[in-house]
Amino acid sequence: MKTATNNILRRFVPPYKAQMGLNIFFNLLSTILSLFSFAAIIPVLRILFGLTSLDVQRVDLGAVSGLQETIAALRTNMYCLLNEQIALHGSSYVLMWLGAFLVFMTGLKCGSSWLANYFMVPIRTGVLRDLRRQLYDKILSLPMGYFTEARRGDIISRMTNDVGEVEASIMSALDILFKDPVMILVYLVTLFVISWQLTLFVLLLMPIAVFFIGRLGRTLKKASTRGQEQNAEILSSIDETLLGLRVVKGFNAQHKLRERFDALINATRATFNRINRRYYLAHPLSEFLGTMLIALILWFGGLLILSDHATIDASTFIYYLVIFYSIINPSKDLSRAAYGIRKGQASLERIDAVLQTPSNILEPAQPLNLSSFESDISFHHVHFSYQPDREVLTDISFSLPKGKTVALVGQSGGGKTTITDLLPRFYDPTQGTITIDGNDIRRFATHDLRALMGIVCQEPVLFNDTVFNNITFGVDTTQPAPNGLTWQQAAEQAARIANAHEFIEAMPDGYNTIIGDRGSRLSGGQRQRLSIARAILKNPPILILDEATSALDSESEKLVQEALGHLMSERTTLVVAHRLSTIKHADLICVVHEGRIVERGTHDELLALGGYYTKLVQMQS
Repeated sequence: MKTATNNILRRFVPPYKAQMGLNIFFNLLSTILSLFSFAAIIPVLRILFGLTSLDVQRVDLGAVSGLQETIAALRTNMYCLLNEQIALHGSSYVLMWLGAFLVFMTGLKCGSSWLANYFMVPIRTGVLRDLRRQLYDKILSLPMGYFTEARRGDIISRMTNDVGEVEASIMSALDILFKDPVMILVYLVTLFVISWQLTLFVLLLMPIAVFFIGRLGRTLKKASTRGQEQNAEILSSIDETLLGLRVVKGFNAQHKLRERFDALINATRATFNRINRRYYLAHPLSEFLGTMLIALILWFGGLLILSDHATIDASTFIYYLVIFYSIINPSKDLSRAAYGIRKGQASLERIDAVLQTPSNILEPAQPLNLSSFESDISFHHVHFSYQPDREVLTDISFSLPKGKTVALVGQSGGGKTTITDLLPRFYDPTQGTITIDGNDIRRFATHDLRALMGIVCQEPVLFNDTVFNNITFGVDTTQPAPNGLTWQQAAEQAARIANAHEFIEAMPDGYNTIIGDRGSRLSGGQRQRLSIARAILKNPPILILDEATSALDSESEKLVQEALGHLMSERTTLVVAHRLSTIKHADLICVVHEGRIVERGTHDELLALGGYYTKLVQMQS
């Protein structure tokens, strides 16, 4: 647990050193002030027990030496002052001022405690923000290959449930290191000063309590890890259900998904039953063990008071019990925080599995300048595999001159989309090179490389935002718009070229209309034309089209194809085509079959060969 605590504090707390220091200071001040407020109990008890009539003489502090003698002298002089005031003003008067002193010191103590928590708040919220930002930045920087293996529900669970567990764990760690130990240490020192014999007896009993509490805590980490994994499975199941709801209802498969979901939530319930039962055992177990300690202290303290050579009187012993009882609550909090640390450590390990995932898309130490595209794009004997034992692309070679169009055709699963994913470095080839103007693309910064490209996919990716913000998604609107236009004018111009302006204007709020989750308020053709408008506004010299019209009806296809014609004009285009009629005029058509380019040429040249391409054309005819 100590290692886990140090790890959490070392990683997340340093940016908040000032607040942390103030928190420690006010926690210490609050603890010291509580000792002074408790001290009012001793004279009150002496008055109530009738001990003020004892013949007590003042002690000259200059004549004593040593800590024990000095403390005894101070206590004796306090008793003398108490006797004098009672003799002058009476017991009721002294009790009133003792009560006022208790209220005043308690007020200072409560104020200090509030200030300690006041400075803890920005640490807690800041750490939560920092952790979410780290995770989000990491997800944005991870290569596409990571998301082919990971489930979206699992990633969402790590960013929500696991982050929440770590937040609670961090707060427990801060209490462990900066609050509870300070209180316990100050109280223990005070107990030693009051009676070292009694305190030593208590410390001999403490390891027994620590053993039982520690054994309970060690069982939590493993169960917590499994619980977070099950939460991730639930989120994944919900995500799959929402995405495939049309298919689920169409095939009347609700009962299958319901049975699978019931099994998941029942297993998760059983896991969290075990976790929470053990977690909630911490408090009563600590209280029971604390009560046992107090009973033993009462017995041993009674022996010290009633012995012939008493080292402590009754009123001081009650003060001792008050202080010791004040240790019990932070000790119980400490034990519960220890369980929280173990739960949080399991979640932190799941988060670290994402944060520490290495990226195989490495940035060059000294990237080449890539401000423009001048000559050509070339694939040189490119091989690629998602997994070492299965090659997806084999010996892919072709050249795409500036201003020309190369089309990739072939059966589904042949590797066409994978080829287009290699150009913007969503993946890197396992063998071979891809060059732009003769330079390996791995020598360019990925940001500069992708800045040259516009991508239009088969399934357009839109965001739950306004039409305007979706069109301007790929540009920096804090900079001036091109050609002296405003960004609103530039977005409208791009929409007109993409055949999207008319349906946008017909929407309730025009360009300020929210289009829904993934553009759910738009038709398929409208979504595709909006994504084309986004690419037009970016105005990239290199264009990647991945089956941009394959999922559209004939009318939408015509409008989108016309928009694509405007977009492709005078641009270097790599296009994946499902409908061969759309790429007849491509400068080069490459037929991809089982990861290889088996034919290449123009439309007429390939038809003359009578091979794979001819069969594809005949199938579509």
